[in-house]
Amino acid sequence: MYPNSSILGRPPYKRGTSNDFLYQIPLNLAPALFSQQQLIESEYNSRNANFHSVPLNVLSRFPSVSSSHDWNHVNHTSPQAAAVPTTSQGRKRRSDEHCPFDVKRQRFQSPLSQAAVATAASSLAAATHSVVHLQSEGRSCAPAFSAASSPQTPKPSGCVPPLRGSPYPELIDSPIPAAKDKLSQQILELFQTCQQQSDDLEKKELCRAELQREIQRLFPQSRVYLAGSSLNGFGSRSSDADLCLVVQEGPLSHLQVDQRTNAIYILSLVQQLFYRLSYIERPQLIRAKVPILKFRDKVSGVEFDLNVNNVVGIRNTFLLRTYAFIENRVRPLILVVKKWARHHGINDASRGTLSSYSLVLMVLHYLQTLPEPVIPCLQKEYPECFNSAMQLHLVHEGPRNVPQYHSKNRSTIGDLLLGFLKYYATVFNWDKCMISVREAKALPKPGSNEWKNKFICVEEPFDGSNTARAVHEKMKFDAIKTEFMESWQQLQVRKDLNVILPVRATIQKR
Repeated sequence: MYPNSSILGRPPYKRGTSNDFLYQIPLNLAPALFSQQQLIESEYNSRNANFHSVPLNVLSRFPSVSSSHDWNHVNHTSPQAAAVPTTSQGRKRRSDEHCPFDVKRQRFQSPLSQAAVATAASSLAAATHSVVHLQSEGRSCAPAFSAASSPQTPKPSGCVPPLRGSPYPELIDSPIPAAKDKLSQQILELFQTCQQQSDDLEKKELCRAELQREIQRLFPQSRVYLAGSSLNGFGSRSSDADLCLVVQEGPLSHLQVDQRTNAIYILSLVQQLFYRLSYIERPQLIRAKVPILKFRDKVSGVEFDLNVNNVVGIRNTFLLRTYAFIENRVRPLILVVKKWARHHGINDASRGTLSSYSLVLMVLHYLQTLPEPVIPCLQKEYPECFNSAMQLHLVHEGPRNVPQYHSKNRSTIGDLLLGFLKYYATVFNWDKCMISVREAKALPKPGSNEWKNKFICVEEPFDGSNTARAVHEKMKFDAIKTEFMESWQQLQVRKDLNVILPVRATIQKR
């Protein structure tokens, strides 16, 4: 999920025990910046790379994963200690033999690519003595990364440590509030059945790790990050997975890769690669403000959205993950709101309604602005933990010391759901106000073009953009307001979740 990590461990909030939230992720190796020439060379890699001299669509899927699901950490031995031959001893290497770091044979037709590879090979050979001779090429090639290059350097990003058994205790034993009424009981039943399970996340991580290995044939030092609801604690069993391909890192990484031109070009190269992978189907390039490549993993059945260098999605993933576990009523409430919005047809940004991200921010804003708040404003109380200038490979470490929040608000989840619907049906001023989780209050609408004449304004906590910009038609806006009003009125009368969301049918869909 994070490129050099095992799947995440326990949730960040355990009173009376040491806090090991996300400690297991060795991410102190930052991706290198790519020049325009290297982006051009990646196209040569795509066209001319010799992937083990066999078509990509016959490569085995997840060759290093044991079917027994008994995973342990990889022993990070040095190249010198590896008991594998570095040459073929005058014969063709058998398919079951491996060279150090499992280096693949590739053929680059670009003279610049050959020079870059030769330079990298000579420098790494001096450091690790692990040069691999490619006899068919008449030259030498060294691994792109070396475990011996720095005592602080983790294992190369293409070799993610294997997943371990029961890696997600928070998905199983995370405490949830007791249900004191019928409505709250229905919400908790829905949550416990539909929340993302460890095997769901495991499938997504397996595909992410394999795709990173494939994409690194085009961009050798790139990384693929799992983000969004799959990782932030608000995912359900039917949630899609968001992936972020990071080809360069830094405070201006989103500017270094222009989303209107470079991102589309990079995704088009990845799309051509995906066409040759037998386990990927329907790779479709969507030319939106933030372009994405949509595809489906045949093995797991999961739908994926891949973007390029939209690193704000990684930052807000860990902000939302902290909100998810800081108070035990947050996750059940947000899951039921997302299911309710989907059922009523107002949770689809591609059709001009609210994205799931906007809905999550709306719920968090409501919980922050109650007379007795249910959750704090994390960016105000812990600014050093959620600094937007923090280097990307350190973002996961930000919230590790944030303690659990003990709210004086003792409202049931049922009461909070009813209050959420009432707040946006009768209290919030859509015409004049902007929803801000960063400030934990409703702010006046900015006068800039991005916000002017927008029906719904939800501030992105890091880059300040409008996450609800997809709602650009008055008809869709009116439909959203109508659903809030009608659902609030119906639920207020009967206090039964079935009047606004068919529980059994929703559970069956998960």
